[in-house]
This record gives sequence, C-alpha cells and structure tokens, in this order.
Amino acid sequence: MIVESIPVGGLMCNCVIVGDETSKRAIVIDPGDEVEKVSALLHKHGLTVAAIVATHGHIDHVGGIAKLKALTGAPAMIHEADMPMYENIALQAQWLGVPPPETTAIDTHLRDGQALEFGKHKLEVRHTPGHSPGSVSFIIPAGSPIVFAGDTLFAGSIGRTDLWGGSFDQIIHSIRSSLFSLPDDSVVLPGHGPRTTIGVERTTNPFLVNG
Repeated sequence: MIVESIPVGGLMCNCVIVGDETSKRAIVIDPGDEVEKVSALLHKHGLTVAAIVATHGHIDHVGGIAKLKALTGAPAMIHEADMPMYENIALQAQWLGVPPPETTAIDTHLRDGQALEFGKHKLEVRHTPGHSPGSVSFIIPAGSPIVFAGDTLFAGSIGRTDLWGGSFDQIIHSIRSSLFSLPDDSVVLPGHGPRTTIGVERTTNPFLVNG
C-alpha cells in the first residue's frame, strides 16, 4: 500500500494519499491547499483518484477540494453535518484573513460505518464528532490498523473544541468509544503534527488518561 503524507497550507494540514500499488486507485484525504504538490505525488506513483474526502469542514482541510476535483474528476465527500462550514468557507477565510478558495459540489455525504474501496484496500469511515459536528476519522483496518484522525486526536493532545459546533465532552467520547476500540499498535496520522499510536495516546495523552 502507498501512504504519502505532506503538510499543506499555512496551517500545515497533513494531506494524505493512500493508494493501491496494483490497481493504482487512490483516495486523497484533506487536500487543504497546495494542490500542485498533491498532484505531483499522484503522478509520481501513477495513481488515479477514486475519491477526495475530508475529515471535517475547516478551511485548512477542504480548501483544495475544488481544484483537485477539477484536476482529477474524482467525487468529493464530506460528512453532512459539516456542510454548513464548507458552504460558508468564505467566512472562514475572512476570519483567518486569507483569500477564499473555490468551492465545488459535494458528491456524497460520508456516513458512519461506510467503506470506501481503493483497489484491494478499503478505508472505513467513523463519525467522531467533537472538534466539529461532522468530524470523521478514516481507518485502514488490515494488519496493524492505520488511523487518519483529522483534528480529533493528536500526539499528546486533542482537537480544539471552541470553534463552531465544537464540544469537549463529545470529542472525548468519540476518542474513547471509537478510536480507543482499536489495538494499541494502530498508527495514528493526525490532521496536524507528527504521527503517534493508539497505545501511546491511551496511556500518556493528558486529556485522556484520567476519567
């Protein structure tokens, strides 16, 4: 399996490409910006994009969806509960003081329990609200699972919950009930910053070791 992670944009969102070596089918997670870098990686591996997905609707994770969709023709997917944020991306841009990116039609709303196939592999969708109402995490379950946690779980921290629709209680519940059901050796690739594992976060994350 191909797994490429690159930080994009001013807020250094981790955009991830997961691809199947045989079929050359891929899924792009959180193309927040710098689509030319994402495109270069796709070309490097000879990949065709089967889907463009977002862990949530904040601008640093969805800002490049329209450009990547125009380049690849792949369907764009986000959870329905975060559609209001995507539809008001210009307000997000204004809040950050940056030019608003283009938007596009969202083709499919992600659902909890959904499986997105790319070649012989699949990406499982788990609804993990708290950072935002429509936050999701993606999991590749085969072998030692890989978790693409967006801004739900970080190395040594959790996503902020003081933005629109955020809930501290909800994000803690999402992590404990959904992500912590995975084995300790599951690798976590957060939406920002370095990778970690479920085991490390279960035993050392200061937001989660108590209670």
